[in-house]
Amino acid sequence: MEMEMQTELSQLEQQAQHELGSIESLEALAQWKSSYLGKSGALTRLSKGMGKLAADERPAMGKRLNEVKESLEAAFATAEARLKGAARAAQLASERVDVTLPGRVPDVGALHITTQVLRDVVAIFAELGFQVWESREVELDDYNFGLLNFPPDHPARDMQDTFYIDLPPDAPRVLLRTHTSPGQIHAMRRYAPEPVRVLLPGKCFRNEQVTARSEFMFHQFEFLAVGEQITLGDLKGTLLAFAERMFGVGTQVRLRASYFPFTEPSAEMDITCFLCGGKGCRICKYAGWLEIGGCGMVHPNVLRNGGYDPERFSGFAGGFGPERIAMLKYGIEDIRWFHSGDLRFVDQFR
Repeated sequence: MEMEMQTELSQLEQQAQHELGSIESLEALAQWKSSYLGKSGALTRLSKGMGKLAADERPAMGKRLNEVKESLEAAFATAEARLKGAARAAQLASERVDVTLPGRVPDVGALHITTQVLRDVVAIFAELGFQVWESREVELDDYNFGLLNFPPDHPARDMQDTFYIDLPPDAPRVLLRTHTSPGQIHAMRRYAPEPVRVLLPGKCFRNEQVTARSEFMFHQFEFLAVGEQITLGDLKGTLLAFAERMFGVGTQVRLRASYFPFTEPSAEMDITCFLCGGKGCRICKYAGWLEIGGCGMVHPNVLRNGGYDPERFSGFAGGFGPERIAMLKYGIEDIRWFHSGDLRFVDQFR
């Protein structure tokens, strides 16, 4: 009986060592340990047969069982260390960084083209002595229209042109401003009777059909200067300085008579086409001039509403759209691109 167990034990050891040499994964190694060294493994099952041996045969057989067990456990530990080392080496190889490769440029954000134009405008007017004045977008009807010399029956007051806010009948009429001009009244009342030069950039809202040339929300910047002995020549000089800084040295300015309730006289400002140099092209419709925006001398009623005596003070004002400037400067044909959220459009102006 002892000789049979010895033979079976030797075969078990040889088989276990042979299988261990071909194992290439930790999962397979765990299965091997369970098969040979586990509580229900082959070595445990063999040791249970010692009860059938004679008393004088058991010590030698027990010693041999312990030797085989220790041998297999040592082999298991060696194989486990080898496989873990190989797994770690493979992980390190997969995470290896080649420092000789060129770096990856992170995808960072960029300023929107409207913001870029507005920053250029702010920088230009800062050089001319204007300070930025931020005014509110939700405005009283009186500031948006009445104090700016709009008569009660002016079409701009119509519900089809202006976003009015629904309030109780006895509350003052409140709206989303249709232009940045209400800021003129706020600025003048803040500084009167001292001279003032302010730039008022911001969003405006009009109840218009969205087309390639119009949006219900757009940006505008207003400039205002009030003081003693300010003339139309000062306005044109300011416009010329702005045009040369924004569109290039040599850009000419032309004023055409127009009408705005809050200025008198009023004018539309044109500049020589910066693409063709005034010779005529598709962008300027072969006229050589591009329309930029409106301007004029501040109406006496508006000066009076702002706290200035029109007999002593005069001033000029104007309002342009940064989106229109960008459309002319970069040949953008559809204003809807500005608020489309399409990164292909925004990335062109990084």
